Amino acid sequence: MSQYQPPIADFAFALEHVVGYPDLAKMPGFEHADLDTVIELLEQCGDFVAKVVAPTNRAGDVEGSRLLPDGTVATPAGFKEAYRQYVDAGWGSVPLPEEFGGGGFPRTVGLVIQELMTSANMAFSLGPLLTQGAIEALLHYGDAELKQRYLPKMVTGEWSGTMNLTEPQAGSDVGALTTRAVPKEDGSFAITGQKIFITYGDHDMAEQIVHLVLARTPGAHEGTRGISCFIVPKFLINDDGSLGKRNAVATVSLEHKMGIHGSPTCVLSYEGATGYLIGEENKGMRIMFVMMNSARLGVGVQGLAVAERAYQQSLAYSQERRQGLAIGAPGPDSAIIEFPDVRRMLMTQKAYLSAMRYLMLLDATYVDRSTNDPDPAARARAEEIVGILTPICKSFGTDLGNELTSLALQIQGGMGFIEETGAAQHVRDVRIAAIYEGTNGIQAADLVGRKLGVRGGASILELLATMREVEADLAGAGVEFDSIRQELSQQFSVLEEATLWMLRTGAGDPNAVLSGSTPFLRMWGLCTGAWMLARAAVAAQATGDAELAKTQLVLARFYTQQLLPQSASLLGAATAGSADLFALDGDQLAGSGRKVRT
Repeated sequence: MSQYQPPIADFAFALEHVVGYPDLAKMPGFEHADLDTVIELLEQCGDFVAKVVAPTNRAGDVEGSRLLPDGTVATPAGFKEAYRQYVDAGWGSVPLPEEFGGGGFPRTVGLVIQELMTSANMAFSLGPLLTQGAIEALLHYGDAELKQRYLPKMVTGEWSGTMNLTEPQAGSDVGALTTRAVPKEDGSFAITGQKIFITYGDHDMAEQIVHLVLARTPGAHEGTRGISCFIVPKFLINDDGSLGKRNAVATVSLEHKMGIHGSPTCVLSYEGATGYLIGEENKGMRIMFVMMNSARLGVGVQGLAVAERAYQQSLAYSQERRQGLAIGAPGPDSAIIEFPDVRRMLMTQKAYLSAMRYLMLLDATYVDRSTNDPDPAARARAEEIVGILTPICKSFGTDLGNELTSLALQIQGGMGFIEETGAAQHVRDVRIAAIYEGTNGIQAADLVGRKLGVRGGASILELLATMREVEADLAGAGVEFDSIRQELSQQFSVLEEATLWMLRTGAGDPNAVLSGSTPFLRMWGLCTGAWMLARAAVAAQATGDAELAKTQLVLARFYTQQLLPQSASLLGAATAGSADLFALDGDQLAGSGRKVRT
């Protein structure tokens, strides 16, 4: 497995020239996080993850986490030590509130740190990701006592956090959960039930684990309306803040997974465990969505981050592996990077990676604007844009994570298929990302069912109009940008056609809209990615850096000419309706439809 090289120069260009970070740093609360300070911080973080976290990736995959006979969970060799250094360095606290010991940096900076950490070791990075989600839920809905009791040590990383949604009978349909929460005389609740697929539900890296658990109180409504959210700590906390006795939550088993073996995915049993209500009863889904919306952008970044690591490995292999003779080469043989099809695969990876990175960072800047912009109208509009971009980032990022890690393996040929090289690990690890935190089909349903109709469709159409402003920028940048502008204009028009169809059809035939939601979401991913690459190409030209300008222009041109045309081809699927999807029953789907002659 090749060494991970943090792409700090790419981050610096994106932040300064593509997503407008310098303007963000001028907002109230972010004055200390100027661009120079951020780049220096990211350089240090990149050095840390490359030297401390990345070396644990391969060993973590081979060894995996283990459930010990005494019921405790041991993480792979090196994880505890790396996590201790992570906590001591304070990397997890960078984007968290200063009030509780954080650095107070924008979420945008935290997202870059997350990409670095995930590229280094996705399985390792999942612990901090879940902890951050739990922190955000407490920040939004916890009372003062809960915040003071839990947040300081969660912010430092000394204590980790989880989210407990899924049960054997309640996966994507969270409303089917049956875990019970019975009130006790002291104001706490007795939590009883079983939760599955709990990432870092138990481990040996932090001294305390703070579970956020969805459960029903007596007499609660059925479905999602009757769900409440509770803090259930692994260890009870004494009045002086020290850890007390073990709570009644136990690890029944660890899941044997396709990938992310270093991350313990637990089945947890709660047997009258002591829990504390967060917010009001029956508001659990609202609280959990705070965690999930934060995590969904983070999961999109996982697709990007693992694909970046896989790309670096495939690029290195293509430069070292010599086989055959490329056209016009002097011989006796050529590095495979000299063959057109290998170049196509490398360029596909690089263009998509750049598009994804810019798009994820743009979404993060709008998250920051939604909380810190002094203009209330700007905050409200930023929140709308986050609502649109987040399902796009989650689904497009993780779908591409699957596709690009597979391309990276393809470049390495038979050696990529051999486990020892590590290429297969990237494919296995990233596969879960399109599934958890809401499958990508759920992201598509969210886009058409909840986000599309905001302000009668005006919100998403305004975003598309903003995207089309880049056409004028391209026209003014020179003739070499003409092909990019022409293709973008055509694809934006087709995307608008699909969007208007969705808006017209949704009220009368919601099943038709849902049937086309996944290809529609992919169209938005392809077009927003092209938009960001076009912005980057124009911005790079203005820097006066000839090499940077050439690279960004070629990436934008390659993407618009060779990748973006897929978007228009999806129009038929997006607008086909549901008739054929439901025309065959289960038996007909199982057979050819042709009767056997008797």
